[in-house]
Amino acid sequence: MMPAAPELPDAAFVVHDDADGPRPAVRSGDRFTTADMEIALDQARYGLRIAVSCPSRGLSRIALRWHRRLPDSALYLGDAWERGYGDLQWRHRQPERILPWYWLAHDPQDGSTLGMGVRVRPHAFCSWTVDEDGITLWLDVRSGGSPVLLGERVLDAATVVEIGSAAGESPWQTHRRLCTSLCSDPLPARGPVVGCNNWYYAYGVDFGPAEVQRDAETIVELADGHPVAPYCVVDAGWSPGGVAPGGPWTAGIPGLFDDMAALADGIAQRGARPGIWFRPAALSTVDREERLRAGPRPVPEQPLDLTLDENLAAIGDDVSRLVGWGYELIKHDFSTYDAFGRWGSPTTSEPTEPGWRFADPRLTNAEVLLGLYRTIRASAGGALVLGCNTVGHLAAGLVDVQRTGDDTSGRSWERTRRMGVNTLAFRMAQHGSFFTADADCVPCTPRTPWTMNRRFLDLVARSGTALFVSVDPKARTTETDADLRAALRLALDGGEPGGVEALDWLHTTAPRRWNSVGGIHEYTWSESAGVWPLAV
Repeated sequence: MMPAAPELPDAAFVVHDDADGPRPAVRSGDRFTTADMEIALDQARYGLRIAVSCPSRGLSRIALRWHRRLPDSALYLGDAWERGYGDLQWRHRQPERILPWYWLAHDPQDGSTLGMGVRVRPHAFCSWTVDEDGITLWLDVRSGGSPVLLGERVLDAATVVEIGSAAGESPWQTHRRLCTSLCSDPLPARGPVVGCNNWYYAYGVDFGPAEVQRDAETIVELADGHPVAPYCVVDAGWSPGGVAPGGPWTAGIPGLFDDMAALADGIAQRGARPGIWFRPAALSTVDREERLRAGPRPVPEQPLDLTLDENLAAIGDDVSRLVGWGYELIKHDFSTYDAFGRWGSPTTSEPTEPGWRFADPRLTNAEVLLGLYRTIRASAGGALVLGCNTVGHLAAGLVDVQRTGDDTSGRSWERTRRMGVNTLAFRMAQHGSFFTADADCVPCTPRTPWTMNRRFLDLVARSGTALFVSVDPKARTTETDADLRAALRLALDGGEPGGVEALDWLHTTAPRRWNSVGGIHEYTWSESAGVWPLAV
């Protein structure tokens, strides 16, 4: 079945201020209106377009309601606001559960799957709820934690798509087809994304150019002459200000990283492709207070106001500088946290604290992030852009690679199991549809069991998604090198044709059984005492 524009909603509600709650709008044909605003709906080629006008008042949210009952036996899956935090899963209906961006409902009784979602790069933060009586799309159009002030402009808020499963189609296949229908312009893949990253053994400390060059030599050695050159990414810790600092991004740590261009050249001379980390939306050294946004500032790094042209221009200059130094992969991090002062866990519908706005109150939070992503993409030129702590549904088509889950770990296997396996399974449909998916690094460190890490390594390599390894020299053995060499060569080949598919993902957060052209692969993710039940 082809994706289509859903039927017009049965009702619409408007929230000008969250303290007032939703107020009903009056329907007239394909429009819903109140005394202060209008919602115009258009069943266009790519879906149901939602345009919003509200010239005289602030606007916080819009709710569109379909009075449709879904089977009581159905299981539901949603996406994540930005990265997955180990909590993506199919569940029975939970009316208050927030389903960011899109949802699927699978009925085990007849095998059918239904899905709805918004196309990528909307101008609102969009989520869904499904209850016993219907489906609601919630469009959060706030600026910071306050109502947006649209003035006379019409907001192209979102475009909604609906899809149903074809005969014999698995929910895995329907999920992929839904994601494909939500993004018609992902950046073209430029070959396998494979390499090393030093974060999970260095954690931003006690390394310098010599250690980076050693990492480059290691990854090239383990790639074993493969014609596709691997990346060597210099993660946080190369610039002044701490282990995950803000800018400015004009130089490395004095006396240690004095020549960042020479470092990139050294990586390239060793046969790897240079990559580098930076945090674009915050400053460790503030030149002018006026550049900072209002709202929560929970950490020492000070957040830039991303609606100010001078800040976007400075970020563009930073990216151009990194590329000019010779780095072919630009990893930008922390921007959701710096924009809003919170991580993007789907356990809450609130991206930030209430009561503040960006300097330009006419822009929604989604538009603010889109402005950042477009600036970085335009300034990167031919370099690969990897987004971390970025909102994938907004970044699709603007990043080559997307970190789809929260951090794995070089200190705790349980964190890798919880975050890495989960995001690989439940966001695999976005790989190739939105961007190249990156479930995060496979650590090889003395503090984590290689018997477990090697299983994750094998799965990621087979999947064809991005594979980065973080190899502590102290953990290298004949066994680890052999495993790494085999996995890296497979990943540099592009993985197994067709990738992998989780077979038991309807019933667990960490699927064990996976299918590929090579057959069924079963992985044990639990250590001998079972899964660690506490926070990681």
